[in-house]
Amino acid sequence: MADPSSYRPKPGQIPDSPGVYRFRDEHRRVIYVGKAKSLRQRLSSYFQDLAGLHPRTRTMVTTAASVEWTVVSTEVEALQLEYSWIKEFDPRFNVKYRDDKSYPSLAVTLNEEFPRVQVMRGPKKKGVRYFGPYAHAWAIRETVDLLLRVFPVRTCSAGVFKRSAQIGRPCLLGYIGKCSAPCVGRVTPEEHRELAEEFCDFMAGRTGTYLRRLERQMQDAAEAMEYEKAARLRDDIEALRRAMEKNAVVLADATDADLIAVAEDELEAAVQIFHVRGGRVRGQRGWVTDKVEAVDTAGLVEHALQQLYGEESGEGVPREVLVPALPDPVEPIAQWLSEHRGSNVNLRVPQRGDKKDLMATVQRNAQQALALHKTKRASDLTTRSRALEEIAEALDLDSAPLRIECFDISHLQGQDVVASMVVFEDGLARKSEYRRFQIKGRVGDTQVWHGEGQDDVRSMHEVISRRFRRYLLEKQKTGEWDEEAGDAGEGEPGAVAGGPVDPETGRPRRFAYPPQLVVVDGGQPQVAAAQRALDELGIDDVAVCGLAKRLEEVWLPGEHDPVVLPRTSEGLYLLQRIRDEAHRFAITYQRSKRGKRMKAGPLDTVPGLGETRRQMLLKHFGSVRRLRAATVDQICEVPGIGRKTAETVAAALAGAAPVAPAVNTATGEIIEEETAASVASSSERGQDR
Repeated sequence: MADPSSYRPKPGQIPDSPGVYRFRDEHRRVIYVGKAKSLRQRLSSYFQDLAGLHPRTRTMVTTAASVEWTVVSTEVEALQLEYSWIKEFDPRFNVKYRDDKSYPSLAVTLNEEFPRVQVMRGPKKKGVRYFGPYAHAWAIRETVDLLLRVFPVRTCSAGVFKRSAQIGRPCLLGYIGKCSAPCVGRVTPEEHRELAEEFCDFMAGRTGTYLRRLERQMQDAAEAMEYEKAARLRDDIEALRRAMEKNAVVLADATDADLIAVAEDELEAAVQIFHVRGGRVRGQRGWVTDKVEAVDTAGLVEHALQQLYGEESGEGVPREVLVPALPDPVEPIAQWLSEHRGSNVNLRVPQRGDKKDLMATVQRNAQQALALHKTKRASDLTTRSRALEEIAEALDLDSAPLRIECFDISHLQGQDVVASMVVFEDGLARKSEYRRFQIKGRVGDTQVWHGEGQDDVRSMHEVISRRFRRYLLEKQKTGEWDEEAGDAGEGEPGAVAGGPVDPETGRPRRFAYPPQLVVVDGGQPQVAAAQRALDELGIDDVAVCGLAKRLEEVWLPGEHDPVVLPRTSEGLYLLQRIRDEAHRFAITYQRSKRGKRMKAGPLDTVPGLGETRRQMLLKHFGSVRRLRAATVDQICEVPGIGRKTAETVAAALAGAAPVAPAVNTATGEIIEEETAASVASSSERGQDR
């Protein structure tokens, strides 16, 4: 625990101007980002008597080891920079709204030659028109199914579309009139795009034009005694009306607005958003967050606006945003929203009428979401705190282990031996910090065993040694460690991507942030191996324990008897979740390695030959057998294949055992390699459907 006076800026150093500031901990990780109209006044408030600070603020300033700031010209620039830094650094003491699920949206891919209507999740793509988000994907599909009668837009995947174009026959939707079949040329690209744009206009709320046009066409058909056409138009009108009824009218003046409500208590807050377009509720979403900083309702609203519209532009930001409380001051955030939309955005609190009534509905949804979240044991802040305290008490630790790392070994009968490292911070999984290892059978430059076989103990010793050698190396690079810290060239094949620490940005290196507790999946032998690895590296400030699966016993180094936690213990429940997550992550990696090994062909072992050039070789020669029979000069004829690569390919194929011929199990016939390759290719194309 640091003393804030040790890093307090000297009087006169802090400018009296707008800006954004960052608090960093002893490992240079950014733990809090804030903005201020006056940096001097705001930062001075953090360095008063600790007894006068909010408990969460007091925890933050005592965890921090330094503070720095950046001066900007306006409060709007401060807002933009604060949003960018929170997104980049993910500070642990900032409010972060964690979406409880990925909400689906209805998307129209206007960036393609033949636009496609589909359900999409995840980040938005350029050139795609989105509607929603919706609470359920089936609700989108029901709406689309009704609208395809009137707007028969393509909904098939790229593989199905290409296949239909090749065989000259549309899919089932083309035959039943729910697709205009552009794949076989029934409509031109221009006509199909016009259909897609009309679909978008209808979904955007401009429904009256199409209904009136269809009613007029129905009447004209009836007067001309074209009764079948009139009946079909009548059914189309009914389908459109049923699609419209799925979104109830809530505002009579065709309002486009987002309504945001907040429900909170001392520890957590839930945010609910209703998206109203054309007076109808088109979508709904919600978040729940821990209140890790001292923030009021207006502050929560500001954070919600930043997360909701930070990546949006144009029509993604509505003309009107209704909130329960306005940020103070309101002008910077309103200007920021207007810049994202490209026109004025009205940010206000509804005072009367239908909008106030709808806001009350959104507020009730937020309160229900918070109540439901409280029942979820793993996400409850109080429960997590109690679990960490129980672990600290059971293991006789000085303080609660805020960062726990768990290691597990996975293999199949001694082959493809791998290890996983999962990280939990404040009782929650931090998946960006997960790492995976291939067991090499060595520590540093010393080969200690062959790396195969069912020896979990030596594997555990190796992976703990490699992880903490990297930690010592990172400390040496940053000047925190003055002694030799191991092999600088040791890497981690298959590790999750992560870069080195930039002292200016605070991005942590892969293994720069140490845990307070290491958990290993196993009993006394694995715990002893992990402790021995730490002792060999001279690390004495990291606790070690193991969780044995058989009786869920907790083992400590050097102890002959395990620690038995009560079955109802929150601490045991958290350790089990961490152990199970490590096992899941390890076995997923091991299965992927095993699958790649089993599917590997003779060309996969050729060094320097990537997927693209392998495909070019097979396409040019038609089969591996013909490629094996080719000369070096013939291989050089393939574009992108030089003589050196051709010699390497020829040598590799000459040394590889010929592939056994495929046999038709029904007839007993031997299938020629070319035929088998053709069948496999057709099978792959069929999977695209």
